[in-house]
Amino acid sequence: MSLPATPARRDPVEEVSQRGNGSPTAALTAAVVGFFVITLDALVVNVALPTIRDDLGGGVTGLQWVMDGYTLMFAALLLSSGSLSDRVGARQAYAAGFALFIAASAVCGLAPSLAALVVARLVQGLGAALMLPASMALIREAYPDQAKRARAISIWAMGGAVASAAGPVAGGFLTELSWRAIFFINLPVGVLALFLFSRIARSPRQDAPLDWTGQITAVVAMGGLTYGVIEAGADGFATARVLVALALAAVALAVFLMAQARGQHPMVPLDLFRSRTVVIPLLGGFAFTVGFYGLVFLLSLYFQEERGLTSLGTGLTFLPMTIVTAFMNLVAARAAQRFGVRVPLAGGLFLMAVGLLVLCAVPASTATWLMSLLMVPVGAGGALAVPSLTTVLLDSVPAERAGTASGVLNTFRQMGGALAVAVYGVLIARTGVLHGMRVSLLISTALLLAVALAGAVLLKPAARKQL
Repeated sequence: MSLPATPARRDPVEEVSQRGNGSPTAALTAAVVGFFVITLDALVVNVALPTIRDDLGGGVTGLQWVMDGYTLMFAALLLSSGSLSDRVGARQAYAAGFALFIAASAVCGLAPSLAALVVARLVQGLGAALMLPASMALIREAYPDQAKRARAISIWAMGGAVASAAGPVAGGFLTELSWRAIFFINLPVGVLALFLFSRIARSPRQDAPLDWTGQITAVVAMGGLTYGVIEAGADGFATARVLVALALAAVALAVFLMAQARGQHPMVPLDLFRSRTVVIPLLGGFAFTVGFYGLVFLLSLYFQEERGLTSLGTGLTFLPMTIVTAFMNLVAARAAQRFGVRVPLAGGLFLMAVGLLVLCAVPASTATWLMSLLMVPVGAGGALAVPSLTTVLLDSVPAERAGTASGVLNTFRQMGGALAVAVYGVLIARTGVLHGMRVSLLISTALLLAVALAGAVLLKPAARKQL
């Protein structure tokens, strides 16, 4: 099903192409660099969590907030930041978000307490939320040709996939110096960003007011849900504050949906969800992040808490997956060209599910090196699926909705990561690390299999074409 464009509005991509004063290579490089660092910071902290706890204090709940403070704000603000990218211009939104992200990274590295670190992570998530939809919109503007855009998206996705896989490895190495180094490493990236911004054309703007009702209720809904689940791990689901948080989340969600259905300028037009070529990539992004972020969170704790590995040793266990993931992105682009997006999308998610199921089934006595190798299918499957689901989504919406659609996709992805850490942290706290890890991996497996099946059955070859 095609989605309606606004006929009276000029195509922003056409405007950028006619100006011709920007470098597509610089735009793509900037998009890849941004996607790399914001994805890296979602995962690089995992291996450092026990060290952060030893330095700043806090139990499992505190560590969950170090992770989810970033992903929660990231997810909650991505919806309006996608529209903001369309309205103020992708380059302008990207530059502002990058500056905020780098400044927050410096504050994270200097944090004197766990509370200060969590607050700085919230601000870091705000910067990331501004950057990510803008990075995808930059690619949409710089590459109006669909075939070239698909290749550019594959390169962009490779940056995120490599960062996802490399996060634990980099975290292990940097934590040997200091856990603070995992944040300070972002600062040199700011210098590169300044150079790239000077070579990118200013993006066109689209005039429309922001949906403040939708944004506020989205923050309340996601925040209430995440808070309720995390705190339930410490106090139980029957406590008053947990029940209030979950009830508030439900009410906020209802108000959010009403605002999107009735508002004149909704930040998430509900007609987006009438197309299967939109819904399946959104569910695929959610399932991928639940599976991958959940795995890194679980195994980072398991290897250090149950097997006594150092942060460096834990990081090195992710190295085989990192190497294979980097090469798999090249395979993903060729697979999509040869078989269409349905095969790598569904096949990649299925491969992730198989990998997680095997890890869940192996005995506790399994050698660490073998578990390291068994993680490879999870990373490879994700690297195979993500470029295709991103391509399907962007090719299914008109150009003026590129920022909005990418914001919704990445909201689904980041909310998947936040919920994975929240729910799986509760299972670990309640049942122990090993048992909680196995139950969590089974949940991820079931979710990935369901979406893989939906993609295989419902996506058609025509999804490769502009709808």
